[in-house]
Amino acid sequence: MIQLGIRFHDTKELPFEERLGEIRKQGFKCVHIALSKVPGFTADPTALTPGYAMYLRNAFRKADLDVAVLGCYLNLANPNPESLKAIQDKYYAHLRFARILGCGMVGTETGAPNEKYAYDKEACHSKEALETFITNLTPVVKCAEKMGVILAIEPVYRHIVYDAKRARQVLDRIESPNLQIIFDPVNLLWTDNYEQRYEVIDEAIDLLGKDICMIHLKDSILKEDKVQSVGCGFGEMDYTNIIRFALEKKPFVHATLEDTKPETAVQSRQCIEKVIASLS
Repeated sequence: MIQLGIRFHDTKELPFEERLGEIRKQGFKCVHIALSKVPGFTADPTALTPGYAMYLRNAFRKADLDVAVLGCYLNLANPNPESLKAIQDKYYAHLRFARILGCGMVGTETGAPNEKYAYDKEACHSKEALETFITNLTPVVKCAEKMGVILAIEPVYRHIVYDAKRARQVLDRIESPNLQIIFDPVNLLWTDNYEQRYEVIDEAIDLLGKDICMIHLKDSILKEDKVQSVGCGFGEMDYTNIIRFALEKKPFVHATLEDTKPETAVQSRQCIEKVIASLS
């Protein structure tokens, strides 16, 4: 059993509670939400009160939806000390908020060693960038431990933690049960490794499988000088090994679809459900 969900900001724009109802009507069971991407809502740390969290918790319960992950995708390798402190404070607030909200984890990517959060392969993939990220991530993980919430990092080829080996290093260095992995197979791919994509994905399952706490599902197309992400069923991905892993090793795991469109989200869900049915 896999619990399929969707990113909130990929869905049809409606008043908040109506939007949750529409998500459930489309057959989804959970939601990936970033407060900064909800019209009229805020992710300001000073606004993340218990009342705000309880309002959201009750709205999601009423819609019969889980909050799979609370997104806080900020750059923990920002070299500006003041900016970094503000970023870390925002993570602390999100972790506290997630606990009251009833959300299992706060999710994050792994940044770039510059203020613009811009991809520079030599800099992002350097040992120095990895050391900076681990140093700055460590206090956030300690906060996650205190809050009893998982902090889940998402390896992305164009960020500092760009492959499964690098992610394994981070997990082993910090060595915390509250630090886990969001597995997004397409985010591990770029033009450099696209032709070997299934080897890359299988390596990630092998090295990170025991620490994967959530899955992101989307499709991909290689277009000239970049890998383009699209909704499931609209690209070239074979999901067989990913879904087999989830069914065998991660019962009831949350798996949220990404890069869907409101008019094709159900089609993307059905694409994954067909793979699930073929392996069940």
